[in-house]
Amino acid sequence: MNQLDKKTINFLLADDHSLIRQGIVFLLEDIELHHEVFQASNLQQALEFVKTHPIDIAIIDAHFPDGNSLSVLPEIKKIKPEIKILVFTGIDETIHSLRYLNAGADGFLSKMNEEEEIELAIRKMLSHGEYISPTTQALLRDSMKNPNLVNPLSSLTERELQIAEMYAEGLGNLEIANKLEVKQNTVSTIKRRIFDKLEIENLVELIELIKNSQ
Repeated sequence: MNQLDKKTINFLLADDHSLIRQGIVFLLEDIELHHEVFQASNLQQALEFVKTHPIDIAIIDAHFPDGNSLSVLPEIKKIKPEIKILVFTGIDETIHSLRYLNAGADGFLSKMNEEEEIELAIRKMLSHGEYISPTTQALLRDSMKNPNLVNPLSSLTERELQIAEMYAEGLGNLEIANKLEVKQNTVSTIKRRIFDKLEIENLVELIELIKNSQ
């Protein structure tokens, strides 16, 4: 039976920007299905809703002030394996979508998409339990030939990866500079380049990335 014909569908909208959540609320109203919406502005709230409410579909951003949703996707699936998760985010799909699917997401959607594509993604989540965009489909095909595509760290140079791993071990800029016999400014510059390439904002996210890629 099509999920659209069943009981009330419970959505969790998790995004730290209320305008994004409200935009999805309007879209859901346009789709005209029996539904209820729960809203979370951080990862902790999202997890609480999953634990305490019968959520059917969770639409979750990638980055929150309290962390990266990549770290909670496996936890959400462990709490409720039947829940369907659509990651709805502004980060680069070509770099990150496979990583999120690998962590437990059932779909990955860029906020750069037009409203029609966003509605299509929600409808696909409802009818098929997943949404794989043409971009991600191509990545999945390529990843069968090149498994490194699933790992965003493969975009780093050998030196960048070396420094990223040193940060993950808890070393600071000065310690890394001394070990590599380079200037501290050089380490800071490479750190910024690593963050830009991986589209992350802090060391906590970098450590999570390295941990999840091992």
